[in-house]
Amino acid sequence: MIAVFDVGNSEITVGIFDDEELISHWRLTTAAPRTADELAILIRSITGDATGASAGVTGSAICSVVPAITPMLVEACEMCFDRKPVIVDARAKLPVKLDVEEPFTVGADRIANTLAASRIHHRDTIVVDLGTATTYDCITADGTFLGGVIQPGVMISADTLFRRTAQLPATDIVPPKRVIARRTDECVRAGVLYGAVDSIDGIVRRIKAEWPNEEPPLVLATGGMAPIIKPYSAELELVDPFLTLKGIRIGYRLLAS
Repeated sequence: MIAVFDVGNSEITVGIFDDEELISHWRLTTAAPRTADELAILIRSITGDATGASAGVTGSAICSVVPAITPMLVEACEMCFDRKPVIVDARAKLPVKLDVEEPFTVGADRIANTLAASRIHHRDTIVVDLGTATTYDCITADGTFLGGVIQPGVMISADTLFRRTAQLPATDIVPPKRVIARRTDECVRAGVLYGAVDSIDGIVRRIKAEWPNEEPPLVLATGGMAPIIKPYSAELELVDPFLTLKGIRIGYRLLAS
């Protein structure tokens, strides 16, 4: 078994894989500053619950877009698993071609998404990753990352609206009953949800219009908001909430072998 860590700007998603099967997963807040010792205690507690003992995990891999946290997490993994973790990022020797002008600036999560999409689906893919930011990763079947789009995430847009408007209430982003809402909180929900859906569909259509190959790409959504957005989208075809974790697992197998 291996432990994989997807360090995002808002959350750290932790997964335990037994071969190719994701058997357990958790989410931790990224914002809380933690020492390596604190992270090690957290890791031991959750991996122990999943495997019966931390010793059941024989390796680990980290994919991080938060450089300030990465060294502490690396040290914590060494404490827990008695070996250095594998790092999945743009500098790793992986079978991914970064066909962009500044390859070393490509986020580690986009590397993991490229690995997962190309190795699991074996076709051109647009990965729409609905995290703190909403990113669109343009990936070919042979594992080439063509570039993409980055826009503010759904929750960032909602939080900005709540902070900048004195009389609009903060509300959970859940599907409204109708677009023409009759309550203020429902108006906010309709605007945030359908605004995000139509923005995503519009950007996907623009990407498709520029796609370099004849066969249209698969449009795959991942990230925490993906299951909420998918039912209202005309362009999203599949949802895989754990695509990035799967890519980190594939990266571990390729780099640790």
